[in-house]
Amino acid sequence: MSRKLSPDERAAQLRELKDWQSAANRDAIERNIEFADFNEAFGFMTRVAIKAQEMDHHPEWFNVYNKVRITLSTHDANGITGRDVELARFIDSVVNRD
Repeated sequence: MSRKLSPDERAAQLRELKDWQSAANRDAIERNIEFADFNEAFGFMTRVAIKAQEMDHHPEWFNVYNKVRITLSTHDANGITGRDVELARFIDSVVNRD
C-alpha cells in the first residue's frame, strides 16, 4: 500500500505541479486539459492509459469532445500518494510534448 502524503508534502508537490489543483471535498488533485479536437484528446488518453496500466494506478477521468478532466487519488490510501504525483508528472510530460 502506498503512503498518503502529509499535508506539507502534498503542498510542496502541488507547488511543483503547476497545472494541478486540489480537488474540492476530497484528498485528490485535478487537472483540466483542452485539446484541438477529439482525436488529439483520445490520443492523449490512450498514452496515459498505457502508462496507468503499467503502473497499475488508474486515473478518474471525464472526456467530452476535446476536453479531458483528470482526478488523481490513491483509493487504498484514501488520498494523494507519490503514485499520484508520478502519474501527474507523466501526464504533464505528455501534454507538454504535444
